Amino acid sequence: MPVTDEMVCFSLYAATRATTQAYRTLLEPWGLTYPQYLVLITLWVEGEQTVGTLGDHLQLDSGTLSPLLRRMEQSGLVRRERRPGDERVVTVTLGDRGRALRSELAHIPARIAAGTGLPDQQAAGALIDTLHRLTETMHAAAQPPVPADNRTPSERH
Repeated sequence: MPVTDEMVCFSLYAATRATTQAYRTLLEPWGLTYPQYLVLITLWVEGEQTVGTLGDHLQLDSGTLSPLLRRMEQSGLVRRERRPGDERVVTVTLGDRGRALRSELAHIPARIAAGTGLPDQQAAGALIDTLHRLTETMHAAAQPPVPADNRTPSERH
């Protein structure tokens, strides 16, 4: 058995790659990427979003999200508008094509759910909870260690 078969991190990596490939295949006929699909789902379900809120929900920084939204706007999927009264805030709404795709892509969640092999919504919810905890703990594990005496390195010299 390869050593990678015993590694949690590799199993997550492999599952993520397989999931991404499934979405790529399913979304290809519409010329969509998975991040574009996530933007559409968020707007379909939650309605208009600010760019900042959308970035927070999708865990995307502005350097990634802004070009993504620009391409989506050029293809009629979304519209971006500066908020009257505070032009620093940009809101994102569905464009005509984005609204039309909701019914065309309605089959995808069921296909992905079937691909997970999970028996029911309760099992899916348990996996989601586990993955959320894992995400939180991995973010915490990636933080730099705090010096025991709480002084910055320059203060210790």
